[in-house]
Amino acid sequence: MSAGKQRIDGAAAFLLHAYPYSETSLIIEVFAREHGRLALLARGARRPRSALRGVLHAFQPLELGWFGGGEVKTLAKAEWLGGLPLLHGDGLLLGYYLNELLLKLLPREDAHPLLYDAYAAALQALARGATEAAELRRFEKTLLKELGYGLALRQDAAGRPIDAAADYRWQIERGAVPADASADGLAVAGKTLLDLAADDYADARSLAEGKQLMRYLLAHYLAGQPLQTRRVFIELQDV
Repeated sequence: MSAGKQRIDGAAAFLLHAYPYSETSLIIEVFAREHGRLALLARGARRPRSALRGVLHAFQPLELGWFGGGEVKTLAKAEWLGGLPLLHGDGLLLGYYLNELLLKLLPREDAHPLLYDAYAAALQALARGATEAAELRRFEKTLLKELGYGLALRQDAAGRPIDAAADYRWQIERGAVPADASADGLAVAGKTLLDLAADDYADARSLAEGKQLMRYLLAHYLAGQPLQTRRVFIELQDV
C-alpha cells in the first residue's frame, strides 16, 4: 500500500461507486489499472455547474489524476475517454454485480492490471448486449486467480487429469476430489470442470453447475458479506 503523499496523473480507471460527502462533494471508489481500488474525494462534484457531473459515470473508461496521502486521496482531474456504449437492461444489472464483487473482495491500492483488463473486456461484452454466463464466469475466475484463489479445473486435488465422465466434489482450498460416500463439498461433474476451464457453456448441466460452483466459491471468500445485486437478480431473474 502506498505511504506518504503522492501525485498521480493520467491513470486509466473505472468508477465503481460514489456517495455524497458534505453538501457539494463526493467520495468515489475507483478501480485504476496500475493502482488498484482506491477512494478519492471529488470536491465540488455535486455542484450543478461542476464539470465532473458529466464525467463521473460508472462503466465508462476514465483518465484520472489525484494527489495526497492517507486512505482517501483528492481527485485533481477526470476525463471521459469514451468508446464504450452505455449499459442498459440486463447488462446494467450485471455491470453492478461486477462492481460489487470488486468493492467487496479487492484490497485497496493493490494493482491488478490483468483483472482490470478482464473487467474492461466484460464491460465491452455487456455493452454489445452479451449477457451470457461466459462473460460472468470468465471475470469471476480471473478475480479469484488475481486474489490468489486460482482454480485447478483440469486436474483433481491429487494432480490427476479430470475425467469428463466422472463425478467429483469441490472442496474449498483443495479443489476437486473423486465423489464417494465420504467426500464432502459441492457435487460437480468432471465435464463441467473441463467446460468451465474452456469457457464452454453449451451443455445445460455445465451451465448450471458452473454457476453453482462459482457461487459456492464466492460465498466462501465473501465471508458472509451479502451481495445486494444477487438479491436483485433473484427477484428479477436467475443469474
